[in-house]
Amino acid sequence: MENKGLLDRKQIAGMNIHYMMYSLDYFLDCQQKVGIETIELWAAAPHFYLDAMTYQDCKEIRRKIASRGLEVKVVTPENCTYQYQLAAPKPMFFEKSFAYFSNGLKVASELGCSIMQINSGWGLFDEDREEAWKRAREMISRLAEEAQRYDILLAMESLRPEESQLITTLPDAKRMFDEVSHPNLKILIDTTAMSVAGETMEDWFRVFGDNIIHTHFIDSNPYGHLAWGDGNRDLELYLKTLQKYHYTGLLGQELTYETYYGKPLAVDEQNMKAYAPYLRHGAALS
Repeated sequence: MENKGLLDRKQIAGMNIHYMMYSLDYFLDCQQKVGIETIELWAAAPHFYLDAMTYQDCKEIRRKIASRGLEVKVVTPENCTYQYQLAAPKPMFFEKSFAYFSNGLKVASELGCSIMQINSGWGLFDEDREEAWKRAREMISRLAEEAQRYDILLAMESLRPEESQLITTLPDAKRMFDEVSHPNLKILIDTTAMSVAGETMEDWFRVFGDNIIHTHFIDSNPYGHLAWGDGNRDLELYLKTLQKYHYTGLLGQELTYETYYGKPLAVDEQNMKAYAPYLRHGAALS
């Protein structure tokens, strides 16, 4: 099999979201088994407890990860359920959400990560979009200030129209990025949201360049957060685009198709088989 040398193994960041019916230990053992070396930790139950008041002991989690030769590079607080969102409409919800994501930054710092993933939130679909936008901008601005204190970068992704009325397109992301205008706010490409919007990786890199620091790098059709081979996206084209723009960040494996929850190891094995022809042997993540 030809080795195309487009990808370092350490760039593939395994995520535990499709292991939500299994223990954290099982997830970590499976990552070790399939040859993944880097983790994007989905900081949610049953694997990690995080709320607006407190969070789980990070020393225990860090020890479990390190004992298997793995390294956690990104923390992703659960942010697609209503309990906490970045454009929460009521003052109490808004402040609780700020406390929650602030605790996420503390978790990232204690785990030795330099990146925390966020999105725009969504407000309410029956309210004026600009009112929700103002709250999202205020929240992201405040979190960027907090992130600076902890030497963490926020990686902001777009969402699908069914998930938000705020950042669902590249122009939306550019508007928020420019309005917040903070050095600790950076960009994450979610390839599914990108595909649903009819955009390309070229489009995103032309606009954001080096401000793209993370990806949720998955197959789609164009919907679905799918393992490679289950959608119709062009993996090699995506990887060549990353190489063209000298991207050396991570490829987060955010896999959320409902059939994956009962067979997460098999899904990761399928993904790693798809990546195998593109791995640079012996290379390390810069």
